[in-house]
Formats: sequence, C-alpha cells, structure tokens
Amino acid sequence: MHNAATARVVESRSIAVITGNASAHAEIQRSLGSAFDLRPLDSWGKLSPLMSEATVEGVLLDLDTLGMPPAKALELLANTRRLDQDLVLIAFTRVRDRELRLKAAQSRIDDLFVVPIDFREVQVVIERALEKRSVEIERRRVSEQITARYSFYDLIGGSEPMRRVYDAILRVCSSETTVVILGESGTGKELVARSIVKAGVRKDKPFVSLNCAALPEALIEAELFGHEKGAFTGAHAARPGQIETAHEGTLFLDEIATLGIDLQTKLLRVLEEHTVTRLGGRTAKHVDFRLLTATNENLEEMVKAGRFREDLYYRIHVVPIFIPPLRERQGDIALLADHFLRLYCATNRIPLKRIDTETMEILEEYQWTGNVRELENVIQRVVLMSEGQVITARDLPQQLVYTSTARQEMLLIPDGGIDFEDEMARIETAYLEAALRRSAGKKVTAAALLRLKPQQMKYLCRKYKIKTE
Repeated sequence: MHNAATARVVESRSIAVITGNASAHAEIQRSLGSAFDLRPLDSWGKLSPLMSEATVEGVLLDLDTLGMPPAKALELLANTRRLDQDLVLIAFTRVRDRELRLKAAQSRIDDLFVVPIDFREVQVVIERALEKRSVEIERRRVSEQITARYSFYDLIGGSEPMRRVYDAILRVCSSETTVVILGESGTGKELVARSIVKAGVRKDKPFVSLNCAALPEALIEAELFGHEKGAFTGAHAARPGQIETAHEGTLFLDEIATLGIDLQTKLLRVLEEHTVTRLGGRTAKHVDFRLLTATNENLEEMVKAGRFREDLYYRIHVVPIFIPPLRERQGDIALLADHFLRLYCATNRIPLKRIDTETMEILEEYQWTGNVRELENVIQRVVLMSEGQVITARDLPQQLVYTSTARQEMLLIPDGGIDFEDEMARIETAYLEAALRRSAGKKVTAAALLRLKPQQMKYLCRKYKIKTE
C-alpha cells in the first residue's frame, strides 16, 4: 500500500535533469531518485522532444556542460517558461559569480546552486516550488471555472444588470430584428453585438464592424457604400463597401449618432429597399444583412434637436439593449480584473500574478468613468509594471488610489499603526484651541461651540495645559 502511494507521488513529479557530465547524472540519481521521477538528458536539445511526449514539472540544469557561457545557458532555461509557465526551474554551476546569481533571480529561476551541492536542500527547494506551482494551478483552475460560470460568449459578469443584458441577447439573437445597443463609452457595446451574432442564426456569416466616429464623413460614405473606379480622386479601382461585405451576415455600426443627415438618409434608403449603390455607380445591388447599431448619445434628444432623422430612429430603435456602466455592476469588477490579469500575463509570457485583497477593494470602490476599457488598461499596465507576483496598491495609478476609501483608511492608519491615545489627544487639543480662538479665549462660549458643559471645558483645558485669558 505504501509503495503504491510512493509510486504515484514519484510519477507525478517528473524532473528533467540536463547535464553532459555522467558522474553528475549518477550523483543526482543517487540523491534525488527516490523523491522524483528523474529524466536524464545529456543535451539541451532533447528537452523539447521530452516535453512533447511526457509531462515534465521541473528542469534541473547544469549550466557548465552545454558548451556555452553559464549566463547564456541561464537565458535558455528562463526562455523555457514559454513552453510551460508552470515549470520549476533549478540550475547549478561550478562558477562563483554574484552577477550570475542576480541574473538568475531577475530571470525568475526558482534557485541557483553552486557546487558542491547539498542535495537535501535541493530536494526541499524543488518540493516547495512544486507545491507552490500546484497551488497556483489550482487557483487558476478555480478562477477559470468562476469566469466560465459568469460569462456569456465574449461578455463577463454575474451581476443582475448583466444578467438582464444576457436575457435580452437571448431574446433577440435568433430574430432579424434591428437592435440598438446603448451605453457609455467603454462598456463593451461591440462585445454585445458580437454575442448577439454568435448566439444567432448568422453566426457563420460575415460580421462587419464600422466605427462611424473614426472617419470623416467624406471617407465614411465610401467606406459604407463602396465606390467604382474613378468615382473620386484616388479611386483607382472599384471597391465594395462595408454594406456589401456584410451581405448575408451582420453589419454593426458603432457610434451611429455621428453620421451626418445626408448619410442617415442614404442609410435609411438601403434599409427600406435592401439595395446599395456604390459611389459613381449606376447599378443597385441587392443586399441581405442584419443591422446592429450602438451609441452613447441620447438619440431621442438628437431627434428633437433635428440632428437625427426621426424615421431612421424608428428603423434602428426597434429593440434597445442598455449596457450598464461598470460602477453599477456590483461584483463584476473582481471577475473582470481576474480575466484581464490572466489574459495579459499569458500574452506577455509572465507567470500569473494576483491582486491582494486591499487592492481589489480599491478597484471595486473606484467609479471607472472609462468603464471596462479603463479597467482593462489599468490591469494591462500593472501586469507589465509591477515587480512582484502580488499586485498591491502601490502598483496602481495614483489618481485611482487616492480617490478610494481604502486609500483614505491607509492614510488614516499607516502600516506601522498609530498611538491611539496620542492621536486622540492631538485631535481634542486642535478642537479646543480652534474653539477658543473663535470665542476670543472665552471658555463658556468655546464650550457652547463644542457642545460641552463649562466644567468639561475647564477640565480639558487643564488636562492639555491650554492657557486662556
């Protein structure tokens, strides 16, 4: 029974040992063979094939036997994290060099040993590193499960406002109804449009997205409707517009409120006639597409002001879906922050970081006027700029930190704590002196300002040795 359990442990802890020194292989096998499933390799080039065939949890590398300077061999070891971010990386060398040890630390090598080696210490280091990796892998697995539970296609959030969005998407996704997506900048309106498409019958058809605010009106007309050769200066060849490109699929017009009245009129004609004519062209082409639009403007007010056609408004405003701002999505900030944390750690090949509790409180208290886009930018920044594995309040942008209640509490009670009695005495003295100045030194008047009895005022002045007239 004991032997079977031991075999399972050994099998689950596979360590690749890379050294060109046969006696070193033998010594490592004698010292660590009972604790780990050692995979001896005599060259660096054999590591990648081994990892493709079997699960390897760690690498123990002899820096002096690869036929290159130890510092270069250390770089190879550090780059191995690209193959597996969870690998435990241990190196040993016969060279005593402080700069090499510093480079190992900077390269996130778990440890660097100098020969002669105490292999009992090596075993402890590897076991601790493996245990730490196991905890990180489990935390990542749980985090991914939570994200999957509280996500809907490209959208993330489990709050009640987001659940209403999901419900609305499910109600409209299989229809051909025109939908307008409303919400502040940065709330993820295009993600909602993409989710509608992915959940609907046109999911395998073209999805064409155009930000109407990104181009001047003269260019956006050609972008929307296309043009024939010679239609205007620079039109050297015929080109289909985005409406044609979206045939049989979906056209998403973001910031539709920025279209001028003339373009609104032409778009309305396309929606009514289901045809499009390129600039400089004479032939109308039949188009079949579903229109989704988005805006952060109040379209009703624009209609009243004459800046948006009323008939187009009713065409696009069949089903409105409102995307709540991030400040109204209680509980979603932690989910989104964790999602972006995993995304940008993976994108930048950085071991997964985590956000400490106090810092998460700051993120949850912030108003996020830029909504999800602003949160994403902040997380991307701290992933790249923070030095440790744990993101703290010190890593956050200052304007974000100083607006939070959590930061105010940090300023009120610093990490080293305070002497409560001395702090209260300082505050009481300040109030007493201020009241006495306001009352020209008259204790009775000062007592009334502080809602104290005259006897209390006299006692406090004696206690704090405050002199009065």
